[in-house]
Amino acid sequence: MQATAEPNPEKINQLVEQFVKDLGAVMHGSTVVIGEKLGLYTGLKVPGGRTSAELAKATETSERFIREWLAAQLASGYVSHDAKTGRFFLSPEQAFVLTDEKGPAYFPGAFILASANYRDEARVLDAFRSGHGVGWHERDANLFVGTSKFFRPNYVGNLIGSWLPALDGIVTKLEKGAKVADVGCGYGSSTLLMAQAFPRSEFFGFDYHKGSVEAARYLAAEERAVERVHFDVATAQAFPGENYDLVTFFDCLHDMSDPVGAAKRVRATLTSDGTWMVVEPAAGESLAENMNPVGRVYYSASSMICTPASLSQAGGAGLGAQASAAQLTEVAKAGGFTRSRIAAKTPFNRVFEFRP
Repeated sequence: MQATAEPNPEKINQLVEQFVKDLGAVMHGSTVVIGEKLGLYTGLKVPGGRTSAELAKATETSERFIREWLAAQLASGYVSHDAKTGRFFLSPEQAFVLTDEKGPAYFPGAFILASANYRDEARVLDAFRSGHGVGWHERDANLFVGTSKFFRPNYVGNLIGSWLPALDGIVTKLEKGAKVADVGCGYGSSTLLMAQAFPRSEFFGFDYHKGSVEAARYLAAEERAVERVHFDVATAQAFPGENYDLVTFFDCLHDMSDPVGAAKRVRATLTSDGTWMVVEPAAGESLAENMNPVGRVYYSASSMICTPASLSQAGGAGLGAQASAAQLTEVAKAGGFTRSRIAAKTPFNRVFEFRP
């Protein structure tokens, strides 16, 4: 429908209200990044809370900046305040999502991830004009750190307890001792979680980004998991090894320039009864089905991160973060897989099980 000659004043006001909400969220996001990096949220997680002066002293920061930061957090509902004492504190719910980095609902990482889009604006802008894309390895470091911090809580909450059990026979194999490849592993959050849960199995994490592999190796050493977890630089289309019982792709297939080539490589490295587990963002089969808050996040991320990554390499499939189940199933089929199903769903993810 074409726009009318005269805009509707009520609808203008509604749109302005939406812009104000969005602007508040965007401006607030940078304060979350500051709070996470300076340990300000953790600094408030003490009995009785703290005044701005006490928080500044505890975190070795400037009180005047902390005073303004606390007001911004209060206005956004991220901290609580006792007007009688002037002390700021975290409610149990605020502490749960803002300070528990190893928990299932830690959200500051999402804002670190988003901040990379602004740092990389010039590169992505050029990509919009040229269509050449921006490689993952070319991005600001906040993208790598933020991606790890953003996705790990979701894996903590779902991977061991519900996603792997939803796959046919996989948990039994892992308990007995299986060989697993985690492709596109990034900092290795998913790899290490599986290794911790299944000590009899051996895990191989692969990523084409050298910096992420180095970070994964460091984290593996910290968790004393280096004997059963191996991280190496390799692409999804040429990662080494054979006779894997399980190959996993966590939130990365849609980013790849050649997803069919990746599917073919997985098929070639699996055992005859192996499983390819693909975790992808939640999405419907049509544009209309994705017009919701989750779709809004993923389409925006896809515009700035996922699609540029895919289009930066030869082939440039450009599936996008909201690729439909039909599209992803077709990729698996072209790679030699004959059986497919969605094994599990969350508000943010779909878990695909592909079998030879």
